[in-house]
Amino acid sequence: MTERDTARALAHPEPGEIRLEAVLHALSDPVRLSIVRDLAATEAELACSYFDLPVTKSTTTHHFRVLRESGVVRQTYRGTTKLNGLRRAELQTLFPGLLDTVLTAAAAETARLAAPAAPVA
Repeated sequence: MTERDTARALAHPEPGEIRLEAVLHALSDPVRLSIVRDLAATEAELACSYFDLPVTKSTTTHHFRVLRESGVVRQTYRGTTKLNGLRRAELQTLFPGLLDTVLTAAAAETARLAAPAAPVA
């Protein structure tokens, strides 16, 4: 690793440092949850610019930092691009079924909110 690569390395919690409350906090925000849903839909790492978020660039940076510092995502630089990958295997080992349950619940909520309202009798 070059000196420049070392300077651009991002801090990530080791698996033993990841805490349930931090993961739940990270997943509790709708913007961060949408990022995680997109990452869960692919095995590929996605650039920050891939995500079309309804917030400013600085707020987007904050959301990615919360996800990284909580241990939900791993961020790496490739050139000038910051790539994001879901730490699915680590989260599954630490909190079995949590991520899948949250993603299933989020999909169900999206479907429920998109369904037309039932007529009032």
